[in-house]
Amino acid sequence: MILTMLGGKGLSGLLKTGTAVLTILLIVPAMLKLFIVTVDEGWAAIRTRNGKPIIRNRPQRRPTNRGGAVGEVVVLDPGSHGAFPLFYWYRLIDVRCRATDLPARDMSGATGHQHRVHASFEWRPIPTGRDLRVFELDVVNVKERASNIVGAALRDVIRGLDGPELPHNDEINTRVIAASADEVRRACGVELVRVMVTGDALTDGYLLSTALRDADRGAQAVAALHALN
Repeated sequence: MILTMLGGKGLSGLLKTGTAVLTILLIVPAMLKLFIVTVDEGWAAIRTRNGKPIIRNRPQRRPTNRGGAVGEVVVLDPGSHGAFPLFYWYRLIDVRCRATDLPARDMSGATGHQHRVHASFEWRPIPTGRDLRVFELDVVNVKERASNIVGAALRDVIRGLDGPELPHNDEINTRVIAASADEVRRACGVELVRVMVTGDALTDGYLLSTALRDADRGAQAVAALHALN
């Protein structure tokens, strides 16, 4: 049987069968891959030419949800999309949530009490044609610009607080997002998800200066000075 299979007709049949199987398992999927763009969850894709995003300059003939209006980039949502790579190239954009720390700052409340605040904010790109155009083209450093906007809003919120203690994070988060979320989206093309005060640090010098500024220089000031030793 083996000799028969290795004979002229048998060997020819094996070659034909093997070539067909190889074509089905390897070549056909590889060819299909050339005409399909797959976008995973948590990502978006935008059309590019020579590595730069393509801006739509005319209305769509057949309007679609992901097409984008004039002046926006063309965005692909998660899933598989047909594309011919010689004419359509795409850049993947990570639209998952990420966090950025704000620099530690001394901020004064409404009564003059100083808080040394360590804070961070969570953000994510918004997968729409207009927002991804801002995110990819109009802002050189998204994190830096968003940090400036959020930091200024956080300062204004703390400046209006009474008392020596900061409120709960949920209250600060609500106020800062209400004050800066729209500006962050307009200027950076990203969504402001959450703002958190991660620490109200008290150093020795901070405690000493606070104790000296207190109007009451009685037992509280003495206790604060003793705490430094």
